Amino acid sequence: QIEIVPVPFDKISDQRQGEASSVIRNRVIQARRIQEQRYADHPGIYCNAQMSSKLLSIYARPDDKGLSLLRNAMERLNLSARAYDRILKVARTIADLEGAELIQPSHLAEAISYRNLDEKDYATIGQGIKRILDEYAKEFFKSRN
Repeated sequence: QIEIVPVPFDKISDQRQGEASSVIRNRVIQARRIQEQRYADHPGIYCNAQMSSKLLSIYARPDDKGLSLLRNAMERLNLSARAYDRILKVARTIADLEGAELIQPSHLAEAISYRNLDEKDYATIGQGIKRILDEYAKEFFKSRN
């Protein structure tokens, strides 16, 4: 199951143009090039989704703030080691799409928000993710002031 969150009216009625498909396509192509270069010395690995735990520790290591955010999500949402690896892979991909060398807490927060939700745990996990992301947002904006 994937959570489908209703789009708020303000977003639907917003008159600003979204990102053009050609711009998105170019970003994806560039991210794939970054990944091909990163894994050039690792036979059989061509993209982030194929990373082993060992490669994750090399290429997808969060900083202290990111690790704290991830630890909080893992504990509150009772996520598995497999979920931990998947979150890191998705965060690494988000960072690549932004052209960022290192994974930032914002990349981890976005990856956490994409977690598939088990139907029976939807409300609990959804609320947990919201609390974690709200706490991260408060810290992020506090640190920028």
